[in-house]
Amino acid sequence: MNIAKMMKQAQQMQKKMGEMQAELATKEFEASVGGGKVVVVANGAGEVNSIKIDPAVVDPDDGEMLEDVVLSGGKQAIEQGKAESSEEMSKLTAGLGLPPGMGF
Repeated sequence: MNIAKMMKQAQQMQKKMGEMQAELATKEFEASVGGGKVVVVANGAGEVNSIKIDPAVVDPDDGEMLEDVVLSGGKQAIEQGKAESSEEMSKLTAGLGLPPGMGF
């Protein structure tokens, strides 16, 4: 394979990666934790968009439990976005013969 062809393929892949990242940034990933008492929504860029907390789970004597549940929901929602991003990246780089994890 000549260098010019490789460079063109790399440019095409960069463009596709940019498009994929822009698309993922608009997708929302929702995690429901604490028996559905806390719902966290994040986008594919890893930004938390919203947190909904059922007032029944708010205990003034146990703020630490609420903090843990909210943190867990945030991590789960962001992890969903990362997992989809990784899956899409694998599809994008599959035809290049790169070892797993060696995407651009």
